[in-house]
Amino acid sequence: MNSEEIKDHIYSMGKKARAAALKLSQLTEVEKASILRAMARAVREATPEILAANAKDIEAGEAKGLTGAMLDRLRLDANRVDAIAGGIEQVADLPDPVGEELEKIDRPNGIHITKVRVPIGVIGIIYESRPNVTSDAAVLCLKSGNATILRGGSEAIHSNRAIAKALQEGGEPAGLPDGAIQLIPFTDRESVQVLAGMDKYLDLIIPRGGKGLIETVVSLARMPVIKHYDGICHAFVDAAADQDLAVAIIDDGKTQKPSVCNALETVLVHKDIAEEFLPKLEQRLKVRGVEIRADEHALKILSDAKAATDEDWVTEYLDLIIAVKVVDSIQAAIEHINEYSSQHSEVIITRDDVAANQFLTGVDSACVYHNVSTRFSDGEEYGFGAEIGISTDKLHARGPMGLKELTSYQYRVTGDGQIKDKARQDALLSTQEA
Repeated sequence: MNSEEIKDHIYSMGKKARAAALKLSQLTEVEKASILRAMARAVREATPEILAANAKDIEAGEAKGLTGAMLDRLRLDANRVDAIAGGIEQVADLPDPVGEELEKIDRPNGIHITKVRVPIGVIGIIYESRPNVTSDAAVLCLKSGNATILRGGSEAIHSNRAIAKALQEGGEPAGLPDGAIQLIPFTDRESVQVLAGMDKYLDLIIPRGGKGLIETVVSLARMPVIKHYDGICHAFVDAAADQDLAVAIIDDGKTQKPSVCNALETVLVHKDIAEEFLPKLEQRLKVRGVEIRADEHALKILSDAKAATDEDWVTEYLDLIIAVKVVDSIQAAIEHINEYSSQHSEVIITRDDVAANQFLTGVDSACVYHNVSTRFSDGEEYGFGAEIGISTDKLHARGPMGLKELTSYQYRVTGDGQIKDKARQDALLSTQEA
């Protein structure tokens, strides 16, 4: 397709999405749940087609030389497809945020003001690699009353098409409005530019992927953007840490699933326990096959580590690699994190509640933990159901984005004839009485 054809196609999608959003905003909780359950059934029934499409993406990805982490993000199997369907059902069962009364105000003049949660409208989502995002994004937007236009990466184009087809065809008989869920069917880079400039129809755009993609979208967007930057997540092992607990938390954070954004990438260790603790950590990580890149101090203690460079403190490895640094104090740890973190998720391991509070209040990240693995930075783990991603922004959403984060609010004001000019109102009443 040429440039003009791409623009016309995407603008046509935007027009359909705007009309669908108006219909979605009026669906009841029961109606939306019924649509979602029908979509879940359709995904399960389409498992063979989805897996066949995914096999094409895997084959192409291997030919392109994608990393093991990228292929793991891309790969689907029967269990993962079933988990996608299960996630849809879970969202169907969640409370509907639309219509929730957030605040009521009664003014002395008799005006009644209600602050009510409402859908945002039309949301564009640009993402890479993970085909499950196609479902997660679509169902969360649907449940929160939003139409969505999806633009996936070229690596997962066959999988994305198959999943989107199952969602649309499954939802339509149950009442899914036409245009409520749309996937841009091509992966030309120009489609990102067109989508980001389509403020006539798009109310919000959410990029999920590498820093390059996000920075491109931010530079082009003519509507609000919620960013999901990479996850350079830290663990700080305080002098008062339970060292066995620290080893377990770091092991889980790094190796349970290293290809995800809430996996640990850097460990900071208080100098007072470094000589005792680091060999314990190295022993556990060596069993897991983790490569350690250490600063000068840690390098003298560890028996099998590589020297870290400045680049290691700002790298999201998404692999079995971790950076280790010895710090002089909790304040030094906080300063390091605030300088190098992507403001995603950080943890302190300590038995000192005062130190924990200093860390929790001093670290400027979306999710901060005390004696808990960063792997819990997840919408489902927070009880939100499937998530749209982890926002590293501060406005209007931060951290795991569930249903409530995909809504705005509206002030609904009622009265019985109040007008601003009291004198005119009194004169009007006098005339009526006469």
